[in-house]
Formats: sequence, C-alpha cells, structure tokens
Amino acid sequence: MPWRTVDGEELVAKNHQEMETVLRGVFTPRWLLALVRDFVLFTEKDGSPIKILAAYHQFHACRKAVAQTVRATAQGGDRKAGVIWHTQGSGKSLLMTFYAGIIARHPEMENPTIVVLTDRNDLDDQLFATFSGAQALLRQTPEQADSRDDLRKLLRRASGGVIFTTLQKFQPEGDEETAQLLTDRRNIVVMADEAHRSQYGLEAKFNHETGKVSYGFAKHMRDALPNASFIGFTGTPIETADVNTRAIFGDYIDIYDIAQAVEDGATVPIYYESRLVRIELDDDVKEELDDELAGIVEGLSESEEHRLSQKYSRVEALVGAEPRLKRVAEDLVRHFENRLEALDGKGMIVGMSRAICVALYDEIIRLRPDWHSDDDNEGVIKVVMTGSSADPAGFQPHIGKRPKTRRELLAKRMKDNADPLKLVIVRDMWLTGFDVPSMHTMYVDKPMRGHGLMQAIARVNRVFKGKPGGLVVDYIGLAQNLKAALGEYSAGDREQVGIDEAEAIRALQERYEIVRAMFNPEQASGFDYRPALVPGASAKVKLTIMAGALDHVLGQQQRDAAQATSDEARKAAQKRFPDAVKALSVAFALASASDQAAELRDEVGFFEAVRAALVKQSGDDADRKSPQERDLAIKQLVSRAVVSTDIIDIMEAAGIGRPDISILSDGFLQEVREMPQRNLAIEALRKLLEGQIRSRSRSNLTEAEAFSTRLEQAVGRYHTNALTSAQILDELIRLAHEMAAARSRGEELGLTPEEVAFYDALARNDSARDAMGDPGLRVIAAALVKTIRENATVDWNVMAPTRARMRTAVKRILRKYGYPPDMQDEAVQNILRQAEEFAPLWAGSVR
Repeated sequence: MPWRTVDGEELVAKNHQEMETVLRGVFTPRWLLALVRDFVLFTEKDGSPIKILAAYHQFHACRKAVAQTVRATAQGGDRKAGVIWHTQGSGKSLLMTFYAGIIARHPEMENPTIVVLTDRNDLDDQLFATFSGAQALLRQTPEQADSRDDLRKLLRRASGGVIFTTLQKFQPEGDEETAQLLTDRRNIVVMADEAHRSQYGLEAKFNHETGKVSYGFAKHMRDALPNASFIGFTGTPIETADVNTRAIFGDYIDIYDIAQAVEDGATVPIYYESRLVRIELDDDVKEELDDELAGIVEGLSESEEHRLSQKYSRVEALVGAEPRLKRVAEDLVRHFENRLEALDGKGMIVGMSRAICVALYDEIIRLRPDWHSDDDNEGVIKVVMTGSSADPAGFQPHIGKRPKTRRELLAKRMKDNADPLKLVIVRDMWLTGFDVPSMHTMYVDKPMRGHGLMQAIARVNRVFKGKPGGLVVDYIGLAQNLKAALGEYSAGDREQVGIDEAEAIRALQERYEIVRAMFNPEQASGFDYRPALVPGASAKVKLTIMAGALDHVLGQQQRDAAQATSDEARKAAQKRFPDAVKALSVAFALASASDQAAELRDEVGFFEAVRAALVKQSGDDADRKSPQERDLAIKQLVSRAVVSTDIIDIMEAAGIGRPDISILSDGFLQEVREMPQRNLAIEALRKLLEGQIRSRSRSNLTEAEAFSTRLEQAVGRYHTNALTSAQILDELIRLAHEMAAARSRGEELGLTPEEVAFYDALARNDSARDAMGDPGLRVIAAALVKTIRENATVDWNVMAPTRARMRTAVKRILRKYGYPPDMQDEAVQNILRQAEEFAPLWAGSVR
C-alpha cells in the first residue's frame, strides 16, 4: 500500500509524487521515530514470525485518537474521545492494538486501565487473540474476563491493565436496575468495537407486562465506570438518526471509507449478483411476511431459536422448504464450481436458521457426495454453528463433541488456502471479525439489513493474490436492504459495493473484444486461432496453432516496438498483449459464473495460454515473482480441452524441444533458422540463451554479464529495426556458439571452472589484464580459490565481521602478487560478488 499523506490531513493522488510523499511523510524525524517506536508489531502467522508496520491511515488515525483521548480524560474533559470509522478489512483490529499500546504508555494517562469491549463472545476471542500477539507493544499481558465476578475483580485495581470483556457482563444481576460501581478512576479508557450497535443505547424501555424499566447496556456501563472515557471503533458509518453513539462516544475522529480502501488496494470492490429462488407464498400473506421477516431474524442469537414465534416458524418453513432448497443447492453448486475454475479460493453460505443450514448441507452433499467427510480434518464443505447435546440428532455432527475446538480447527482450515475446505455454511458465526483473505464469494439466503448486512458482505472484500473483487450472490432478495444500508455511505463508497454483475459482464465483453482484435481471426492479415478450440482437436493441432499464435503476437510486438520513438514506448509495445490478457482474466474472474463468461471460457483460456507462454522464464521480474498469476488461465480459468494443465513452453510450441546449449549442434541451429514462424524462432532462441546466462551467472558472473549485455544489445537493435529477422537470428546463433565454446576456456588456460570465474573477475579491467598478463592472473585466481574456500564459513556473506575478514584476505592476496593498487577496489568488489555465488556450495563443504 502506498503512503499517501504527509501530515495525515491531505491525501496525495495515487501514483503522484510518491517518492516525495514517502520522504516527507515517513522520514521526517518525528514521524519516523514514532513509526518505529509505536507502530511496528511482531507476531506470528502460520507458525512463522512476521513483522507488521502500520499503514498511513492507521498511523494518523491513531495519532489523532491519542490526542482526543488525552483531551477527554483530562480534568474538565467530556470523556468522549470520539469514533474511528475504518471500513471492514482495512486493519481495524491492528489499529486498536497500536492505539492501546500508545495510550498504555502515554505519560499524561498515568498508567491507564484499558477495557476492550465487544458484544459477542466470538468477537471478544478474536480481538483478544490479536492483542495477545502484541504483548511487547502493549508492555503487558492482556486479560480476558470470564464472568461478571471476574470482571469486577480485574477492574478493582489501582492502575494499568488491558481487560477484555463483553458488554453483557455489565448488566445488573437479578432484580437490580443499576450496575454496581466498579471504579471511579478517570484514567480508564473503554475501547468499544463496532460502537454503533443498538445494544449501546442509553434509553429506558418500559415493559407493559412486568411493569419494569430496562435500559441499554451503555447506561449500565456508565453506572459501573462513571468517570471512564469512551472511544468507538467501527467498520460501518454511524447512521444519521443514531443519537446514542454520539451521546456516548462523540463525533468522528477519523474516516477511512470503502472508496479510499479500494483505491489504496487495502480492500477489493464487492459485486452483487441476484439469483433469487422464489419463496412460494399465497398472495394474501406475502406482503405481511416480507415486513416481518427481517425484523424477526435480525439480531436473533442461535440460543434463542426455541423461542421463535409462530410467524417465524411459518417463514422458516417456506424458506427452508425442500423443493426450494433443492433448487438453491443445484444452482449454488454449479455457480461455485464455475467460480473456482476462474479463481481459486473460498466461499461462505449464510442460512436463515440452523435447521436450514443443516438441510442445505444435506442437499449439497447429495449432489456432491465427495465433498462430505465425517472427519473435521477432511471434506470440502462444513457447517459452522453453535449448539448443545439437547439439539436434534441431525445437528450433532455439525456441533461436534467439543464445539469450540471444532470451530477453531475449521477456522484454521478455512484460512489456509491450500486446505481442501472450500465452503462453509453459517447462520451468525463468522459474519463479523472473521478474516479469510481468499474468500471471494458469499451466498446469502437469510434476510439481513443495516450494519449487519454490511459487516457480513465485507467477508469477501479482503485482498488476496489474483483476487479482483468479492461477489455477493443473493438468493433471498437483499437488493432493497443493501441499497438502504448504503444510504449512509458516500457516493464513492456506493460505487464500490453492490456493483451489479452486469457491470462485470460489460467489462468482460469490452476486454475480450480488445484481445480478440489483436488476432483479428476473420481477416487475412490476422491469425485464426479458433480451430484449436474445436471439440476433439488433437494435441498436435493445438500446439501448431499455439505456435502460430505466439508468432503472430511476437510479430505484432516487433512491429509496434519498431515504430516506437522512446524506450518507454518500446516497453509498452512489449507489454500490450500480456497486459490486455491480464485485464481480461480479471474481468473473467469477476463474471465467471455468468452465461456470457461460459461462452467465452475457451477463448479466454487460449489467450491466457499464449500470454503464459510469452512470460514464462522471461526477464520480467513481476512474472517471475508471481507464478500463480502466470498459471491463472491454464490451471483455474481455461476449459481442460484447450491445451493442457501445464503452461505451454515456448520451445515446445516452436516444436524444437529444449536442448542443452552446451552441445548445440549445427543441425539444431539450422532447424531454428528454417522455422516458418520466424518471430517465434527468434523468441525461442532468445529465451534459451537467457536461461543459460542465468544459469552461467552462478558459476561465472563476469562472463554471464558480458553475454547478457551482448544479448540485450542485439535484441535492442532488432526492436529498432537496425537488424532484420534473418540478421538477429544469425547474431543469436553466433552468441550461442560462443557460449558453448566458453565452456572449454578452462582447459586452454589450465584452470578449474572456479579459477576461471575469478580469472575473469580479475581481468575485467583491461588495464589490469595488460599490466599483469595471463600468467600472473592465473596465479592470483588459483590463490583466491584456495583462500576463499578455506575461509567460507556458513553465512559469511551476510555476517558483517566474517565478510570484513574475507575482504581483508582478498586484498592481502592482491597486494602479495602485485595487482595494480589503483585497480584493487574494483577487483575486490568483483571477486566478492563471484565468491557470494559460490558461498552456498563452499560453505557446505567446510568442515
């Protein structure tokens, strides 16, 4: 993520003055010192240590929050620090951790007690786990209140402490109307997660049946902690009509909304697809039940299901009717399998009740029996829910003998993208505070609205490699509720959430037309790739057409590069086709389950196969670092009938195999010279040489760099039309012969391959070679190999003291044998670079 602000107030446009913004916004002494001291977190991920650095929005929001907290807790302060709205998926839990660490150590806070407040046990556990991994930053060990008595005990302290609790533990016991006073200290800071929830209300409610008055939990909290200051953290905005949140916490401190998060790459946009499966209702009751449905289900905990009204039972029976669930299951399985072909990852199904979740699971495994497993460590699909031994027998396999342990295991499996668990069915579990970055699809068959809806669909907005966006599939009819929930958001936010699938289909069609036009298969000047897509086409036909397609694209790149007037334009010409196909793949992934995408699947796969062949083993660092991206079409997106499950090798496509360049025969080179696909022949030979140069760099860095320079110069002259295709082929073949001949230089010089490498490092300077002559350089090379081998301890090249000793030993040899003093510094650099290439092998042989 880029650092986009200098002072935390004004944002710099993305990709504009990035270096200056980082220099002034990070490396100004006061910012840098604060960042290193307070915003570096060491924790673990998948059993390995990791280091986390705050992003710019976390850094400045935290800085503002600390200032507001100091103001609110001071004598005469209003005890309302404010609210931070940072959209879901942007690192709100980490922000809370950084904030707690600074507040705990702030001198004006006088060693405060920090109370971290949630309204659900699972959220409490998740946030507690985050804080527990940051004890070094907090300078203390967080504690979790197990009960009301435990909470009272933890709060009866003079100072300090980070205490986790749920809101319900502040409720008065028995017939009491007010909570007991726990402490009247001012240096208590209550951090409330999701601060807008209705449970935080202050208002009184009169029960006409019992005659009793009840209050929102916020009042009980105020009674128990009358002088505490409150700060709220939320992933969704405060509703305009919500007066309770502002009364308790105050106004916004900082806002990091959906639009900004998507622009920064902190989250991905969320798309919406309606696939309604009708609920069969009589017309006279339909309107009545539509209004009641959301109100009955919203906020209902699983433990309260036995108290459902008769009306809810009717609705559940209709939503969970067997014929309807069969249709949902059939559509969902087909849709999700299409999604997985386009984009590997995870999915979540949200059901209306536990009974419906279990019934839907049964319908899905009836269609896909191999997805089921009785073992919680196996299986493609699982139901995640709470329950007890009193629940029906059909629920028990999904509750488990040790429910919490089971849920923890399934959460771990779900977060592991390599794990076969791909799909979970939930009712309320995991809809807030549960992060699975690879989750790209949510199927909703439960009425939801407001903050609950926005928090739930944010499960699919996390960033993951190759994931262009999240998709919410609506089976129940969420469109109006989603529109209403987005009413509290800015216009920019509304553009990033609930994007109609039709937009993704339009983008797919546009990008498909762009790539197809590059082949122009109907015209004589184009290339017709379509025979490769005919069902039953042989592998030979496919490879032949692939070779032709590669030759066509390479020729197009060469013509565009020849017309370019700058290096940037030439690079753009080389990237035009790969970038266009990459954009097409992103659009395809977003619309992969649509009928339009199904029609284009094979063509998109073919285009990706061509792109993959072009970038495989190229010099493009981005592609070398992202093999998953290179494999996207063949392994995930393309119909299995297109080519194969592996990336096409450009040498195979050329039909010339992959020879060992050290034994290049005249016959092989003549075969390359006579290939009808001239552009493909040039590209194949270039990549073959590049691969050998990379391999040669480990054994002789100087020689490899010399060959690499010559190859780059030759290709550059070809791209500027200074060489014809025949001339560039001759140049490459001549270079291949020289590289093969270079392997025998050691025999001519009487040196081992290692000694030749150091000989070349010494002879890199022409003046030094002339001054010393070959005999002198050979003696020094042999001495260097002996000395460096003897001193090559494990990791010598990364340990400063041992590296310094190695440098001294090399200098001593150069002085001993009379290497020109004014050229020694350059020679030492070249020698040590070559020695580092040998380091892994030589250090392993030292005893």
